[in-house]
Amino acid sequence: MYRYDVIDKTLVRERVAQFRGQTERFLAGRLTEDEFRPLRLRNGLYIQRHAPMLRIAIPYGLLNTKQLRALATIARKYDRGYGHFTTRQNLQLNWPKLEDVPDILADLAEVEMHAMQTSGNCIRNVTSDHLAGVAPDEITDPRPYCEIIRQWSTLNPEFTYLPRKFKIAVTASAQDRAASQVHDVGVHIVRNAAGQTGYEILVGGGLGRTPILGQVIRPFLPEEDLLSYLEAILRVYNLLGRRDNIHKARIKILVKAQGIERFRAMVEEEWLAMDRAALRLTPAHIRSMQSFFVPPAYETPQSQTGAPPADAAYQAWFRYNTKAHRVAGYRAVFISLKARGQAPGDATTEQLEHVADLADRYSFGEVRVTHAQNLVLADVRERDLPELWQWLKASNLATPNIGTLTDIICCPGLDFCSLANAGAIPVANQIWERFADLDYQYDLGEIEIKISGCMNACGHHHVGHIGILGVDKSGEEWYQITLGGSANERAALGEVIGPSVAKAEVANTIARILDVYVELRTDEERFVDTVWRVGIEPFKERVYATAGEHRRRRA
Repeated sequence: MYRYDVIDKTLVRERVAQFRGQTERFLAGRLTEDEFRPLRLRNGLYIQRHAPMLRIAIPYGLLNTKQLRALATIARKYDRGYGHFTTRQNLQLNWPKLEDVPDILADLAEVEMHAMQTSGNCIRNVTSDHLAGVAPDEITDPRPYCEIIRQWSTLNPEFTYLPRKFKIAVTASAQDRAASQVHDVGVHIVRNAAGQTGYEILVGGGLGRTPILGQVIRPFLPEEDLLSYLEAILRVYNLLGRRDNIHKARIKILVKAQGIERFRAMVEEEWLAMDRAALRLTPAHIRSMQSFFVPPAYETPQSQTGAPPADAAYQAWFRYNTKAHRVAGYRAVFISLKARGQAPGDATTEQLEHVADLADRYSFGEVRVTHAQNLVLADVRERDLPELWQWLKASNLATPNIGTLTDIICCPGLDFCSLANAGAIPVANQIWERFADLDYQYDLGEIEIKISGCMNACGHHHVGHIGILGVDKSGEEWYQITLGGSANERAALGEVIGPSVAKAEVANTIARILDVYVELRTDEERFVDTVWRVGIEPFKERVYATAGEHRRRRA
C-alpha cells in the first residue's frame, strides 16, 4: 500500500497544527460558529444530534493493521468504544468531544491517516473496488490510479470551495463493485481495440433528492490524460455549478440542465485549451505509483491439509463470505458487520483489534472496507479458512450472510444524524428479527436492502433491490419502499411502489414483497431480476391489498 513520504507527513502534521489553533480560537470565543463551520468541515467534523461526528478518511478502503489498531485505540480513548464504517469506505466516530478532535487528528497523523476532505464542498475521499488487486476479472489494479487522484486532489486550491461536494470512484472490472455510476465522476479503467490502457469516464451521477445515473462523457481517454481531463470537468463545474441553491448545486444538476452533449463540448473545449502537459501522467510516474501496490509473496498453490469441516455452519460461511481470488490456493474473506442485533457497519474496539490480529496472521497485514459496510481480508490461504472461521466466530464476525437479505446497508439515521427524518438502525434490526432464519435467506438468494433515514440517501436506498426511505409524517416515522434499484454494472434507480408504511409494518411489508417474488421467480432468477421482468405492479397489489385487509380486520 502507499506509504507517506516527507511531503505527505509534513502536510498532514501542519494541517493538524492549523486546526488545533482554529479549534482553540473557537472554544475561546474568538471565532463564531459561522466562521468555524467551514474550517471544521474541511477536517471531517460534523455536529450531529447528540455530539460531534468525525469522519476519518480510508482512501480506496485500504488499511494496514497498524492503522486499524490506531483506530481501535482512538475509539476507546476518545469515543464510546466503537466505530461506524460507511458506504464510502470511511470510518465515523459518533461521540468525540470537540476539544479532543485535534488530538485525534494528531494520533491519526502518526499512522499516516487524516480526516481532510471527508466533508465540505471539495473533492471527497476517492473510493474503489474492495477486491482491487485480487479480483479475477479486473484489467489492472485500480488503486495506484486512486492514489494519483488522491494526491492531486488533496488541498488543491482550485477545488477547495466547489459549488457542492464531489465524489470520484475508480474501478477496473467488468463487474462494478465501486458503485461508480452514482458518483459525480466514475472512472472505468478499460482497454481499447489496440490493447492500450485508458479510461471510460462517466459524469453526473448521484443520489439524494434528485437521483441520477452517470453518463459516459468520454468512451476512451488515454492513460496519460487522467488528471487533466478530471481537472477540465471540475473547472467547468466550478464555473457553472449553482451556488444559490444547495439542493441544485451538484454536478448532476448541471449536466442534466446542459445535456450531456453540451456539457461534453464545454469540457472538451476547456481540456484542449488548458496546459495538459503539466498534468500528464508519464509511464515512469504510473510505474512508481504501481510499485506501492505490488502483490504480496503468495505461496505456490498447495492442497488443503485434510478435508474442510463438514460443519454446515462452516459450509454456509465459505459459500457466502468467501470469494474467488486471482491466485490459486487463496480466497478473499468477507467479515460481516451485520450480525443479529448489531447496527450495520459498526465494529467495537475489541473487534477491530481482533481483525488486525487475524490480518497479520492470515492476510499479509492488510484489511479492506467495502461499500456494503463490511470488511475484507483479501489474501487468505484456502487451507487457513477453517481456522480463520473459528477465530471470527469468537468475535461475532462470522455471520454467513454476505449478499443476503440481512446484509443490510444502513445509514445512522435518527439515532445520530441531525438531518434524518426517521430511524434506520431500528428498521434494520426489525428486518433481521423478522427474517432471522438463515435457511430462508439462502432460499431467497441475493437481495440488497438499503435504508436511508432521509432524502440525502447516505444508505443508497435509491439503488437497493429493496430501498427503504424514512420520512416524517406529523412527527411520526414512516417508510417509503422502492423496488428494482441496483448500483452494479446494470445500474438502475428503484421505483416507488406506493404510499409509505408505518414503522411497525416495514418488515411485514417486506415479507409480502418476498412472497410475491417466491411465487413469480424462475430458476436461478435473483429478486431484482424478477422485479425487472414483471414490474412493480404485482408487488404493489399484494402490499396494499394485504395492508387494507389487515386494517379492516383491526377495525
